[in-house]
Amino acid sequence: MSTPAASPIPANMPTLTPHIVCRGAGAAIAFYVRAFGAVELSRLPSPDGRLMHAMVRIGDSPLMLVDEFPEMGCHSPQSLGGTPMTLHLYVENVDAAIARAAEAGARVTLPATDMFWGDRYGRVEDPFGHAWSLATHLRDMSAEEILAASAQGCTGAP
Repeated sequence: MSTPAASPIPANMPTLTPHIVCRGAGAAIAFYVRAFGAVELSRLPSPDGRLMHAMVRIGDSPLMLVDEFPEMGCHSPQSLGGTPMTLHLYVENVDAAIARAAEAGARVTLPATDMFWGDRYGRVEDPFGHAWSLATHLRDMSAEEILAASAQGCTGAP
């Protein structure tokens, strides 16, 4: 009797999923629950207690995370002196989402502002060194409208 072949892409997983390294992944999970309404899906501790894999879902998107394992080349933004990437999160109310993240311990790096591309947009840095941009889409705009609005400056509504 043969077993059915597994799907190359697991059910309910997108083809691209962020996988971040945190100094204190367990605390990061608790923060993401408070700040972004994350739901913890899985947690796999290593024999020494560090998390070698965990996954949460924020909205409809999974986020994988792991503790630092410097001996395996896994370093957090705190060990590297910052992060070169940003996690982007669309939300129903960006002002409320940024306030919730700040209350949970995030540092607001850009307050919510109406942007030329049609989103109300802001940025925070979480306590683990990860940059997050948050946005609420306000209006659909054509590429031409966005280009024209961008000529008026990087922020603000057209």
